[in-house]
Amino acid sequence: MAKVQYNEITVKKTVTMDGDPYLVLSNSISKKDRQKASNNVRMKNLRSGNVIERTFHQSDVLQEADLEKKQVKYLYTNRGESWFCTPDNPKDRFSLDATVIGDMAKFVPENSEVQALLFDEEIMSIITPVKVELKVKEAAEAVKGNTSSGATKEVIVETGYSVHAPQFINIGDVIAINTDSGQYTERIEKA
Repeated sequence: MAKVQYNEITVKKTVTMDGDPYLVLSNSISKKDRQKASNNVRMKNLRSGNVIERTFHQSDVLQEADLEKKQVKYLYTNRGESWFCTPDNPKDRFSLDATVIGDMAKFVPENSEVQALLFDEEIMSIITPVKVELKVKEAAEAVKGNTSSGATKEVIVETGYSVHAPQFINIGDVIAINTDSGQYTERIEKA
């Protein structure tokens, strides 16, 4: 495993600390008068989801986290448990906790393949694509006279997620949603 010096602990880098993998969210290297340089880092524990802040100095050396990606098939969520299987073997089923999958169930339809992030053969998280295309299941009729620019209405997509979309979006349309912000971005296909 590659060693990571204090000044290489930068945004999006994954490192191992105390036996757990961490994803670096932000960092800033500072050097004060006559003091050794330090790197102030905010990072997320991929096992627990906790975000911590830590200061690293020139003497600190971490290991790069050996993360692996693997395709898994999302089957369904029931009573807070999300079930998955290996894509080529539906009998090889396993469930993942809500802390592991995050917001994935809002944006990924059942029976879809997604990528899982593994550390020491254990799934740490599910990678949700930044942009997803989902079919609109429910949409209110556009209000006559309320066609001013920027007017929106609430629509519900096939996963059950509700999002504000422009008045012209109807049932059956396929829309794109940004999974980071949870907001509508564009209409992909008209019903």
